[in-house]
Amino acid sequence: MAKSQGSGRRGKALRSDGRGKRRGEDTPEVSESEQLLFGGPLRYDMGWSQHQNAFLELNVRAMVTRLPALLGSSFRLAWQADRRAARIVLAAEAGRGAAQAVSLLAMNSVLGRLISGGAIGDRLRGAVPVLTTLAAVTLFSALLRAASTYATGRLEPKVERVATERYLERAAAVELSAIEDHAFHKLLDTAQYGAGSARRMISYATRAVNALISLVAAAGVLTVLHPALLPLLVTMTLPSAWSALTNARRRYESWHTWVQHARAGQLISGLLTEPAAAPEIRVHGVGPFLLRHFRAMAETAEGEQARLARLAARTGLIAGAWTGLATVATYATLGGLLLGGAMALSVAGTAVIAIRTGSSSLDNMVLAVNSLHEEALFVGDLQKLYVEAAQRAIPVGGAPLPEDPREIRFENVTFSYPGESARPALDDVTLTLPLGRIVALVGENGSGKTTLVKLLAGLYKPDGGRILWDGVDAATADRHQLAERVAMLAQDFKRWPFTARVNVAVGRSSAPLTEERLAESLTEAGAEEVVEDLPRGLDTLLARNFSGGHELSGGQWQRLGIARAAYRRGRILVVDEPTAALDARAELEVFEKIRALASAGQTVVLITHRLASVRHADLVHVLEQGRLAESGTPEELLASGGIYAELYSLQAEQFTTPVPKAG
Repeated sequence: MAKSQGSGRRGKALRSDGRGKRRGEDTPEVSESEQLLFGGPLRYDMGWSQHQNAFLELNVRAMVTRLPALLGSSFRLAWQADRRAARIVLAAEAGRGAAQAVSLLAMNSVLGRLISGGAIGDRLRGAVPVLTTLAAVTLFSALLRAASTYATGRLEPKVERVATERYLERAAAVELSAIEDHAFHKLLDTAQYGAGSARRMISYATRAVNALISLVAAAGVLTVLHPALLPLLVTMTLPSAWSALTNARRRYESWHTWVQHARAGQLISGLLTEPAAAPEIRVHGVGPFLLRHFRAMAETAEGEQARLARLAARTGLIAGAWTGLATVATYATLGGLLLGGAMALSVAGTAVIAIRTGSSSLDNMVLAVNSLHEEALFVGDLQKLYVEAAQRAIPVGGAPLPEDPREIRFENVTFSYPGESARPALDDVTLTLPLGRIVALVGENGSGKTTLVKLLAGLYKPDGGRILWDGVDAATADRHQLAERVAMLAQDFKRWPFTARVNVAVGRSSAPLTEERLAESLTEAGAEEVVEDLPRGLDTLLARNFSGGHELSGGQWQRLGIARAAYRRGRILVVDEPTAALDARAELEVFEKIRALASAGQTVVLITHRLASVRHADLVHVLEQGRLAESGTPEELLASGGIYAELYSLQAEQFTTPVPKAG
């Protein structure tokens, strides 16, 4: 492969192992695999000026001030999912905290009785009631913990289900332009993890509440024993809080930056096991090529993980040293109070237990709140998706469409795909689609045919001009009504991995599924033989990668797709290259079916490159580079000697020109 300036690295990528080098000390360089396969770095800019999520500014102060909001958010999720279980968790954790305070006070009483003067038997007998109370409190705490564990176990899957349903519901309701938008799709990528994070927030919030109440109990006991011990307790735990929150911020920022890189790695690994790619992988030997670049992508990601680990180790070392000094100072203060007579030995023993309990509770709370912060970041992405999806949702309601329109008219319609070439996909197009007829759209690739029918179906809105249904502007019309009128069979229609029955009936999933309607649709599409040849008829699973699954040929899928469009019974049937995968005999049969649909009053908008199949159309619109070039009946266009006649002659020559003999 020849090298040129600026492309030498790319030229080597097919031969090298694709391993990226390091740029500076911490940042992995763009690997050759990223450059070759994807055209550049797969990173998202996470500059502070562009990211609006204030949670990234994690610090100890933020942890304290945002704890109520985090707990409130978790409680709202739990309340929406299961109110009874939420009440149980809240009551159980509050009870456990109170039980811990009682346990510490009881322990102080036990130590005081055991250390006091008198015979050992008398001291033990005096401690029995308190020990009995301590045992009862411990048993009660265990029961509360069991209740909390049970209720949390009920809550978590419900919270995840509710969050996932809301995510999928909103993602399915946005405009097609949103799904195709790079920025919105990135939000979909990140927000999909929010449901799992919402589930984990319940557990972390439970731990945080328990640790907080335990900490309050221990702090209260320490304050009663000696006020100087409380600030020392806080000082012991601040370093671990700083370390945990710092590392959480780094992990979240890294995850967001590298999410597209991770998706690309999954794409490569998926290609290696994808049935559609399997033949070419084996015939062309693509497997080692993909595996080599998967390794390169993975090694680049490993470099990022190593960077995070190095920073985490350094932060942990600093925090550990700080904690050690604070611990020495705390116990030195406790010893000084004991030696100076400011504290009794029993109180000192209780203080040691309270300090250890409080320190453990504070550590647990910091870890739980840190985890809450991390998960809240992803739940925040989910909430952001909810908001943006609502803004970009298909509008509900609008002007009613005419019950029996005569025509659909495009008036000076212009449309461009965002971020694509400067030339519009449709440029000032004016044409009419008379209803109840066969209308063909003809033109070379890129002429705007498919874009026009997507605008017709309401999948996009024109940048300029109007689409009128007998005078009603589609831009202001009820989109639900518009969609109800249209049935679409695209060239690359979805082959659902379900049964043949569902693959037909999904054409109008809101309608009751009846055998009569299925049979009529299969007959209209000429797909009865396809179903008869299936092992289990309509109940055959059309997914080879499942047990008992079956795969159809391209032509069989095409017939099933036409049956799906017939099952929908839309007033307007849009078919894009309907016979692309059919043989000549089957093609003639399909067009006979299409003519029958039109003769029954259904409008057919046909896109095809096979101009011989257009001869039965009532009207042909010829598009060229996004503009309307010609319109008329097939006979009129052939007689005019324009673009249609030229394309027709080129195709006819393929069948009339003799093939030269070899040798």
